[in-house]
Amino acid sequence: MTDTRELNKSYIGVRSDILDVIPARARKFLDVGCSVGALGAELVAVNPEAEVYGIELDPDMARLAMEKLHKVYVANMDDFSLAAEFAPDTFDCVVLADILEHLKNPWQVVVEAAEITAAEGFVIACIPNVRHLDTVLNLVFRGVWPYRNRGIHDRTHLRFFTRKNIVELFSVEGIEIEAINTNYRLLERPSRINRWAKYFALPGLKHFLAFQYIIVARKQ
Repeated sequence: MTDTRELNKSYIGVRSDILDVIPARARKFLDVGCSVGALGAELVAVNPEAEVYGIELDPDMARLAMEKLHKVYVANMDDFSLAAEFAPDTFDCVVLADILEHLKNPWQVVVEAAEITAAEGFVIACIPNVRHLDTVLNLVFRGVWPYRNRGIHDRTHLRFFTRKNIVELFSVEGIEIEAINTNYRLLERPSRINRWAKYFALPGLKHFLAFQYIIVARKQ
């Protein structure tokens, strides 16, 4: 049996910032990159009628998710087609949290996520902001790209986005961005000092303190 203590803590916790933007009326969910199923378990706890499907690359995480969700696919999203597996208008909400930056073709995944989302449903994503101050300090002043095991510069990231790139990514026929929320950090790494970051997010500085963007897009 896999112990959650053996897994990367960056990917197994409940995301309250994602839960906060999921519409209450949604009943059928697809969590792409579901990890151990923490988000889906919370959705079912809040609404026992919720039906949550998941897709997860890591088989150990997927096994834990299977204990919580209705169905879990163990698959690499670079080789898995949402549109081929699911009929159009299947889900009330498709969640793409911390997954798009890991993919070869995130643009196609967003297109297919829109296809399988029902009318008036939502595609919700979380994407790190490569424009963060930490990138500027390391790249411009230190002359290095800060490869890490987590965060904005996770060494498994294949794609990098700023807010403008994210808007372009979601410029997909059939869906429209309703909101973009921001998680701010003064330091890229987790730190208690980051609780003050939002107070420094002034107009000329906010994009350099944005750590992640939460995108809420509605199916038209």
